Amino acid sequence: MAARQRAVAAVNGDFFDIEESQHPGVQATGATSGPAVRDGGPLKAAVPDGQRFGWPLPRGGSTEDVFGVGVDGIARTGRLTLRGHIRTAAHGTLPLGGLNQYALPVGSIGAFTPRWGATSRARAVCGTDDVRAAPCTRDAYEVTVRHGVVRSVSSTPGSGRIPEGSVVLLGREAGAKALRALKPGTAVKVDYRLVSSGRASFAFALGAHPIVVSGRPFPGLDTVVAEPRSAIGIARGGHVMRLLSTDGREGTSSGLTVSELARLLATLGCDVGAYLDGGGSATLATRDHTGHLVVRNALDHGEERAVSNGVAVYSR
Repeated sequence: MAARQRAVAAVNGDFFDIEESQHPGVQATGATSGPAVRDGGPLKAAVPDGQRFGWPLPRGGSTEDVFGVGVDGIARTGRLTLRGHIRTAAHGTLPLGGLNQYALPVGSIGAFTPRWGATSRARAVCGTDDVRAAPCTRDAYEVTVRHGVVRSVSSTPGSGRIPEGSVVLLGREAGAKALRALKPGTAVKVDYRLVSSGRASFAFALGAHPIVVSGRPFPGLDTVVAEPRSAIGIARGGHVMRLLSTDGREGTSSGLTVSELARLLATLGCDVGAYLDGGGSATLATRDHTGHLVVRNALDHGEERAVSNGVAVYSR
C-alpha cells in the first residue's frame, strides 16, 4: 500500500471485518469497524460497538473514536458520528443509520456508494448491535437509487460495483419495511455527513482508540494479554505524530499489553495516544537508504497481512 502511494513510511490502521466463520456462506467484507474520512469527505461510518472486531474497547470507548489530521493541519483524536436522511415527497423523511459499513444497526437503513466497491452487502444485515455472531436477519430489502430516482428493488442484499451517480439503500427489519414503500420511479434524495466531536473538521481520519490523554495512560487498561501492537501518538500540541509498531509473536519479544503500550506512548512524550489494529496486522514500513520500503517490525509468521487502511507519511 505504501509503495503504491509512494509514501516514505506507513503503519496499518483500523480493525476490520477479517473473517465470517460465525455466518457460514457470508463473505467477509474487509471493511473497517470505525469511521473513515479521506480528502475531507466521508468514506464510511462506524459499525455498532457490539459488531466490532479486535480487542475490547477501553472504558468509555466507542467504534466512533478516530485519529486524524484536521483541515488546520493539526493531529488530533475525536469522534465521528453519522448524520443522514432519506427524503421523499410521498413518504417523508427516513433516518440513515449506516454508510458503507459491514454491519448496520438493527432496524435501520444504510447507504452504500460506489466507494463500497464490488463486495457483497449481505454481511451488513448479520448480527445485532450487541452480538456480532447473531444470525443474519431474513427481513431485508434493498433499493437502488440512480440520479435521484428509484431504479430497482430487491428482497436480498446484492453485490457488484455501484455505478457513479447511484446509491444503494439497504434496510433491515423496520428499515426494510420502510424501504418497501419506495417503488421504482420514486424521487429520493439521500444526504449524509460525519459530524466531528471537535471544532475543526478532519482532512483524514480512521478508527483508533485513545489510551493516553493529557500525557497519562487511561486507567483500567488491560494488563494481561500481550500481543504485537500498532499505535499512533500525538505530541507538541498536534504538530508531531508518532507511528509505532511492536513485535510479539516472532523472535524474543513477548509483546505488550494495552497498559504497557499506553505507558510506552507516554514515555515517548505523547500527549495523546491511540491504539490501532495489532496481532498479525501490526506492520510498520519505512524507506531505507536505497529508497526501498522495508518492513521494520517482526511480522507474524514473517508475512504481511492484507489490511483495509493505514496511515502514511509523505515527503515533498
